[in-house]
Amino acid sequence: MKDLADQPTRVNGDEAKRIKREALGIADRKKHHGRAATAMKGRAKAPDTQQRVYRYRFYPTPSQAEQLEKTFGACRWVYNEGLELRVGAWERHRVSVGFAESCRALTGWRQSSETSWLREVSSTVLQQSLRHLDGAFTRFFKQLAKHPQRKTKHRSRDSATYVRTGFRWAENPELPGTGLVTLAMQTVPLDVRWSRPLPAGAEPVRVSVTRDRAGRYFLAVLVEERIEPLPAAFVPGERAPKAVGIDLGLAALVTLDDGTKVDHPRLLKKYERELARLQRGLHRKTKGSKNREKARQRIARLYALISDVRRDTLDQLTTRLVRENQVLVVEDLAIMNLLRPAVGKGRRRKARLSRSIIDAAWGELLRQLRYKCVWYGRTLVIVDRFFPSTRRCSGCHAKGPSLDVSVREWTCAECGAVHDRDVNAARNLQEEGMRLYWLVASALPPGRRPPSVIKASEPADVLLAA
Repeated sequence: MKDLADQPTRVNGDEAKRIKREALGIADRKKHHGRAATAMKGRAKAPDTQQRVYRYRFYPTPSQAEQLEKTFGACRWVYNEGLELRVGAWERHRVSVGFAESCRALTGWRQSSETSWLREVSSTVLQQSLRHLDGAFTRFFKQLAKHPQRKTKHRSRDSATYVRTGFRWAENPELPGTGLVTLAMQTVPLDVRWSRPLPAGAEPVRVSVTRDRAGRYFLAVLVEERIEPLPAAFVPGERAPKAVGIDLGLAALVTLDDGTKVDHPRLLKKYERELARLQRGLHRKTKGSKNREKARQRIARLYALISDVRRDTLDQLTTRLVRENQVLVVEDLAIMNLLRPAVGKGRRRKARLSRSIIDAAWGELLRQLRYKCVWYGRTLVIVDRFFPSTRRCSGCHAKGPSLDVSVREWTCAECGAVHDRDVNAARNLQEEGMRLYWLVASALPPGRRPPSVIKASEPADVLLAA
């Protein structure tokens, strides 16, 4: 084989088709052979609707659990095989393989005697696994994510996605919004616990089945729903939008510009002794034994409890903030940079700090604020991360020296005001956020609402076009 340096950057045309057919085992297109290949388009949502996911727990029968176990393994295998196919095709032959070619390769894998077990799983589910791989490559080429990695049984989440042709939905006429969901390759509907009904008249567009480390099964139902915006929130007695500055911290999870503080739940610290006890018991068990699996399950259930409580706490907090305010101002935090491991002196303190940041789940809180502002007609203003919100005096705007994390109060050298570190930062964020808000709102044509997200790092023309 020629050295890759002597080969052209990319092989196209008939030579690429020959390599795919002979070296990679990708069959030629048979259907619509005379038609030119066109790019596949994603399904567009209905106008004036938002895609929303409703999550329910279900309890599979032993046969359903066995079939889902095969499905999870097959999806993982197809993802890894598709990744190896695309990477190998480029490294060895300089041939680009896309989603359509991967699907044709999947047909060959299902027909092969060595991998005939793939026929026990719905082909639409396996195609969705390849679609997820294609999306991972798309994000990588746009420099939005790292290169896709192989999935492993012990580190990857067990999940399978069923599109509309991969499941049957029968709504219960007596209880609208609930019904029977039957997955492909199964004959018995799932035993779903409908904790709340789906929107009236909405049919599932896609469902995803997941199994967490605690062995719990969940059904995520994607529907298209018209979400009514909340009534506008104004300052009492004025026509100015009600705004709130939100400072994320560790002493308090959230501090508002009016001085309100929401306590940090510190769930990992609350259960650290129980976790340590269970983990010591796990390490004393023999690898591969049933007792070790039981110990692992106990740890997984405790972590699931921590995750559920954290998610519910953040959901209630963000919903309250969005309902009470028209404009919400936060800081653009570089969370991944804050979580970088420290070396040398002070590394233990840095490790405790990183653990507290993970326990606070700042990224999840910001994610919930962003999509809820889009849903309910609010505006989220993201102030630049280099804005000196902590060491700028909210009274006279004088900039003080850098403050250590342990300093909770400081005195302004110019005006003598004594500031609480977090409250002062929240007030500065609120003021800077409203400046950005009016900068964008004043440039909009009459009658047009400001965008749902205003980010200081984005150019003004991008914000106006959103």
